[in-house]
Formats: sequence, structure tokens, C-alpha cells
Amino acid sequence: MFRKALITGITGQDGSYLAEFLLSLGYEVHGLIRRASTFNTSRIDHIYIDPHDPNARLFLHYGDLTDAGQLTNLIYNIKPDEIYHLGAQSHVRVSFDIPEYTGEVTGLGTTRILEAIKRSDIKTRFYQASSSEMFGAAKPPQSEKTSFYPRSPYAASKVYAYWMTVNYKEGYNLFACNGILFNHESPRRGEIFVTRKITMALANIIAGKQKTLYLGNLDAKRDWGYAPEYVEGMWKILQHDKPDDYVFGTGETHSVREFLQEAFRYVELDWKKYVKIDKKYFRPTEVNVLIANPAKAKRILKWKPKITFSDLVKIMVDADMKTIGLNPIGEGDKILNKKFPNRWWKKD
Repeated sequence: MFRKALITGITGQDGSYLAEFLLSLGYEVHGLIRRASTFNTSRIDHIYIDPHDPNARLFLHYGDLTDAGQLTNLIYNIKPDEIYHLGAQSHVRVSFDIPEYTGEVTGLGTTRILEAIKRSDIKTRFYQASSSEMFGAAKPPQSEKTSFYPRSPYAASKVYAYWMTVNYKEGYNLFACNGILFNHESPRRGEIFVTRKITMALANIIAGKQKTLYLGNLDAKRDWGYAPEYVEGMWKILQHDKPDDYVFGTGETHSVREFLQEAFRYVELDWKKYVKIDKKYFRPTEVNVLIANPAKAKRILKWKPKITFSDLVKIMVDADMKTIGLNPIGEGDKILNKKFPNRWWKKD
């Protein structure tokens, strides 16, 4: 019998890597997807097998985090050994424009899944994708003991989801855990997020398809890591013998300006000639500095990131150059081949 996992947000960056990782371990993987008029499965197309195939171990189910009844039915019928709740309205700047929807999906969506687990009375292990944005204006570095100070509707929704996870663990004896992940990027990152926006624009500039890149606050500092390493951390959390909460990050912080400099320097261009500031990309309340203290995850879970900030930039720039048909510089592949000679992710 395969171990079963259910992933919400399976079509996103983290969900696609996690599905691929779990399949490599022999899991049967079920994913929740929203109904739309166009397919949004490009990140998992390379691992999808027609469910009629006897070898298929990836199954997709239509549903929505606002539909408690459907979530309860899915969990009861699938009876997953592990649930990874990654689905959310996850764009911080957009959450200021649609705060009610963000709370409905990102906050209450978690409660609906926890309640579905309780009502279904199944023995499953639950992972809640918490966010470093919950720390907001809290003094860095931030650890599991740092108080939350959310600075956006998204962050406030994540704080609510965090505490509901804790309450269901303590109140109903659920194996429920929070992974507080600091920024983690990859070639599968959504194109509206600042790192991917930069690397995609850079590739288009080189190709002569774009002249200007519009950005917001260049001084915001973040702790940036590599997404495939972080999804392995999610799995490690649920393999531990007791439910607990963990911070994941590199322990370093770099500004958006530094990311720009590193990316453009890699292809020998001056970013100042192409970048303009647009006030619409600024947040009403800003988070200035996020930097993780991942000592607990390193000590208990033996989790330690391999990819550095400079590595990450090169990997993403090379991947986006390939995407639009350019010849990459090549350092990104060299880094991956050296640090992950037997890597389980096949795309990128």
C-alpha cells in the first residue's frame, strides 16, 4: 500500500515540487485544484499520468478552500496519511486590494480543513504553510519564539491560520504542525512575485522584447532560499515523532536592490538603465527586514539549505533565458549538478 498525501495548492510552486518529491518517495499523491475555463497545471504536467493508467499515483480533484462540504468529503474519502495545506491567496501586495477574499481563503480555508479532519475522524498528519510575513515589523532575526506583528491582510490571515492550527492540535489532539517558511524562490515562482519578475524581465530585455522593468520598494530585505529544499523540510516536519512548529530560512538577508544587482551583473548589464520605480507596487504598510533563525530546524530535523543567494539568482536567470529560447550563461546548471547530483525534481 502506498502512503497517501493530499496537497492543496498543488499547481503552485511549492505544491508542484512537493508532489514531485513525494512521488519520488513512492507516495500516492492527491491534489486539490480549482475549476477554471483554462488549464493551470503547467507546473505538474511533467509528472501527470492519465488516472486510467494502472501505474498512476497522482490524482487531481476539483474543489475550493471556500467549500467546507467538498473538503470534508475529499478528506473522508481519500483518507490521506498526510495533508499539506499550501493553498492560499498568497500575493502580499494583492491582499491589500482584496482583503476580505484573502481572509476567506487564506485564513478560514485552514479552519475548514482542520474541521474536516476532526469531523472525518481520520488519523492524518497536517502541515500548515505559515509565512515569515507573519513576523512583519518584529525585530529580526525571527524564530519560533518571536511575536507576530503582521503588516498586511495576507500576513494577518496567516497568523489566524497559524493559531487555529495550534488550537486544533492542543484542543483535539490532532497531529497539526506549522512550517514558518521565509521567502523561497525557483524557476517555478509565479511571474508576479518580485524575484521571478526580475529574472523574466531580464531575459526579455536580453532578447529585445522588453525595455523597462517597473518595481516598487528596492530597499525591502528578505531571507531568500531555494524552494525544492524547503518542500523537503515540509516533509521532515510531518515525519517527526511529535507535532511541532518550525522556522525555515537561510539566516541571511538581501534587499531587492541586491537581487537586481546580482541578476544584471550575471549577464553583464547595468540594471539602472532598465529599472523604473512605480508607486503602485509599494505596500500601504511595509515589512522592512525579514531574516530567519532556523536553528531549531537544523538541530531537530537536520535541515540545512545548500543553495546560496548568489546560486539562486544564477539558477533563476539561466532558467528564464532557456524559457524564451536564449542560451543561458550556464552557471545555474553547474551549481545544481554539483550540489544536487541526484536531484529528484526533473524540470527546470
